[in-house]
Amino acid sequence: MTSYRIALIPGDGIGPEIMAVAQQVLTAIAPRFGLQFAFETLLAGGQRSTRRGNPCRRPP
Repeated sequence: MTSYRIALIPGDGIGPEIMAVAQQVLTAIAPRFGLQFAFETLLAGGQRSTRRGNPCRRPP
């Protein structure tokens, strides 16, 4: 089984609702193609700025 790590980055323009559907699609097709996905959600844009300040700075 082939494994992939995928970063989900919902932000301005591609919101959480799109990322949720993308994750559902990948999860649905994984068994058919012998794939395994590990998802990690990262903050970007306005969400990152609201929660942690500067959206361009690396997290601590």
